[in-house]
Amino acid sequence: MVRFSRSSVVLAAVLAVSTPVMAQEEPSRDTVLAVVNGTEITLGHLLAARDSLPDQFRQMPADALFQPLVEQLIEQTAIMQEAEGTLTTREQIALENEQRAFIANSALTRAAEAALTDENIDEAYAAFVTEFDGREPTQEFNASHIIVETEEEAQALREQLDGGADFAELAREHSTDGAAASGGELGWFGLGAMIPEFEEAVVEMEVGSVVGPLETRFGWHLVLLNDTRMSSAPPLDEVREALEENLQREAAQAELTRATEAATIERLYEELDPSVLARSELLDD
Repeated sequence: MVRFSRSSVVLAAVLAVSTPVMAQEEPSRDTVLAVVNGTEITLGHLLAARDSLPDQFRQMPADALFQPLVEQLIEQTAIMQEAEGTLTTREQIALENEQRAFIANSALTRAAEAALTDENIDEAYAAFVTEFDGREPTQEFNASHIIVETEEEAQALREQLDGGADFAELAREHSTDGAAASGGELGWFGLGAMIPEFEEAVVEMEVGSVVGPLETRFGWHLVLLNDTRMSSAPPLDEVREALEENLQREAAQAELTRATEAATIERLYEELDPSVLARSELLDD
């Protein structure tokens, strides 16, 4: 069966209609744009329709999209009125499921968004810091490296370093991995983050010293230890996104739990054979 998507209908309308419509002064969401057999189509309907379009259509200029989208709503309203009461059983049940999911998702989204207050984020971060500080502190390292394909290349670069060459400059010029652009800097990392040969070398180093050539499965390294520190909670900016996701997830789950516990529910499915799930023909008229 051919299905007509909103985006495909809009595209056809955009290609067919090019005359822009002048907007009313001081419009509101209740501004009526058209009436089809007594049913009003408002600016609110138009804005909601636009918001649900794929990105490529939302990026179109308003004067190119306005009239085609209104005309689509008019056409949809006309065909809906004629088709009222003609849905098959399968279609009617699918519509009920879509309505259920839309309303439930909207409620959960509102609950999740309401949880993202500055106060809640600050409290979540404070709890995170408390938990982090309660862990056994571990050592972290800040290192840079130069990686090349052969021991000969690494040894030649080591001789330049011993002669006073700048580590970052040599990394930018010769290193073969992505860290080369930042002078070979690898940033802060803890134990277990690096491959064993690299980690073993770093643990034994003094700040400011260089080791290598050091062979790993990735190539030959020269390693500079920039600094060490004991682990501490990262700043809020580094964990804000994760905290916000957790707050939203918890708020949505709390709303689900609240609504379910407040409802009177009779679960009557326990005795039903789960194989019935494969009987899609039951939806047929």
